[in-house]
Amino acid sequence: MADIGFEGKVAIVTGAGGGLGRQHALELARRGAKVVVNDLGGAVDGSGGSSEAAMKVVEEIKAFGGEAIANGSSVTDDAGVALMVGHAMDAWGRIDILVANAGVLRDKSFSKMEIADFDFVMAVHLMGTVKPTKAVWEIMKAQNYGRIIVTTSSTGLYGNFGQANYGAAKLALIGFMNTMKIEGQKNNIHVNAIGPVAATRMTENVMPPEMFERLAPEAVTPGVVFLCSEEAPTGVILTAGGGVFAVARIFETEGVMIPRESLTVEAVRDSWGRIADEAGQKAYATGGEQSGKFFRKMMGG
Repeated sequence: MADIGFEGKVAIVTGAGGGLGRQHALELARRGAKVVVNDLGGAVDGSGGSSEAAMKVVEEIKAFGGEAIANGSSVTDDAGVALMVGHAMDAWGRIDILVANAGVLRDKSFSKMEIADFDFVMAVHLMGTVKPTKAVWEIMKAQNYGRIIVTTSSTGLYGNFGQANYGAAKLALIGFMNTMKIEGQKNNIHVNAIGPVAATRMTENVMPPEMFERLAPEAVTPGVVFLCSEEAPTGVILTAGGGVFAVARIFETEGVMIPRESLTVEAVRDSWGRIADEAGQKAYATGGEQSGKFFRKMMGG
């Protein structure tokens, strides 16, 4: 099979001044994409800001003959997002790929976490994905082509101590993806999620040094770049780290129907073994499919 290339394609990668985003931007550019390297340049907790990091990545891309421009907009700022998209359109006249990678951490146990910490992390991860997606959506619809990658996390999928804000935002992105994959289908817009396990400045304090070296960001990037390609699936959660790749799915058991005349709290308790039985469980592609199961069981099917 032919190698995957992105000649003629334009990509925006947010949070691309370092770590995962930098690697995604570099690889897309190596394969022919024109890249907007977006990075606010703040600290891990979101404080500060400078576009210097983005400019350095642009210099790297230009050094090997690629095309790129730097953008220092915050993904939470409406005007900044509009400016970022405007830069891409002014330079190249189209946007084919959005990799929403920008993120921050404000880790604390929930008892010690301030609501401001929750609001800020939700704003960057969730709205910092929603706003760029909204800004490119009509462009991609008009082109009848688009590839959007949101960045989730094992914390959102499975939980992690001290990351209630981060986990809530990361799982919210799966809900966002699940609807956008449906709305984008008729216009060939594929929306997927990457769940990276990688050594970056966001994980250096929670990862043993020996694992930090093995989980380099560049081991995640091949999965992301595949999801950016014409051959990409849609509505998939791809987990990746250290060269390991897997697909995460949300499963629902077949469940049981309890007749209305015997429907009590105790009946739910007494049926719990069958309600939770994994035999026949299924990953549904849409909410309508899950509703269909309920209607089938209610009708005695």
